[in-house]
Amino acid sequence: MKRIIRVKMPEIEFGGHTVRSHGAKVAKKHRCDWLILLVLVAMDGFLNYIQPFNRYTNAKMLEDLKFPFKEHDTIPMWAVPIFAVVLPCTIFLIYYHYRRDVYDLHHAILGVFYSVLVAAVITDSIKDAVGRPRPNFYYRCFPDGFEAFQANGDVKCHGDPKIVKEGYKSFPSGHTSWSFAGLAFLSWYLCGKVKAFDRRGHAAKLCIVLLPLLFAALVGISRVDDYWHHWTDVFTGSIIGTVVASLCYLLFFPFPHDINGWAPHASIKMREKNGFHSSSVEMDTV
Repeated sequence: MKRIIRVKMPEIEFGGHTVRSHGAKVAKKHRCDWLILLVLVAMDGFLNYIQPFNRYTNAKMLEDLKFPFKEHDTIPMWAVPIFAVVLPCTIFLIYYHYRRDVYDLHHAILGVFYSVLVAAVITDSIKDAVGRPRPNFYYRCFPDGFEAFQANGDVKCHGDPKIVKEGYKSFPSGHTSWSFAGLAFLSWYLCGKVKAFDRRGHAAKLCIVLLPLLFAALVGISRVDDYWHHWTDVFTGSIIGTVVASLCYLLFFPFPHDINGWAPHASIKMREKNGFHSSSVEMDTV
């Protein structure tokens, strides 16, 4: 009779690599990655400075763009970095206080910054290239209600140039892509840390993982409710943010269902070099 015996080695233990002992070494090793972040910031600043494509909009098309223009957002833009970057980083710091693993802290912070900034550059690039009018474009273009058109039928706006410029940046939603980029990354992180896929069937863990995604979805819905975006803008923004967040997370961390899915790749490799392993061994007996 053939029998298979599976032996699982214990999980890797952490706690010996702190900010004080290894922080400078880790940061120096990834200095190029941090410099690239500055390049991404400059790129996004440039994309917000340039004039977006002014898509042709005639009188008939304006009929679908006459939603009220609300100057004050339900969730202002300054608040987005707080829950997309500051909130995840706060949770990373809390976990570091518990585990004392500088690799986890550094890679989590670096990963969420990359996630948000890459999503921002992609989103703003598409915004400028597409130039889709917002649902409230009519009152941006003609705040007094008096319409004016060029010889070819395109609108001839006489509203505030800055407000009109923003009116051509509907697709995709920046609020939504930023929110999903930061909070989807946090969901991945929490999924690994609470071991959501440990096959023990604890539904509470799934609730913890999905909570950041729910909040990101509510941010997207608020953009539709404020008439700043069409629903397709929000949907596309959520896809961009989620995909970028997933790629950035998996760049630094393994899949959560892995036996060491809660630890960054760098920590696992470091412990394996020191003689610690975590694997499954199969033995065949007759």
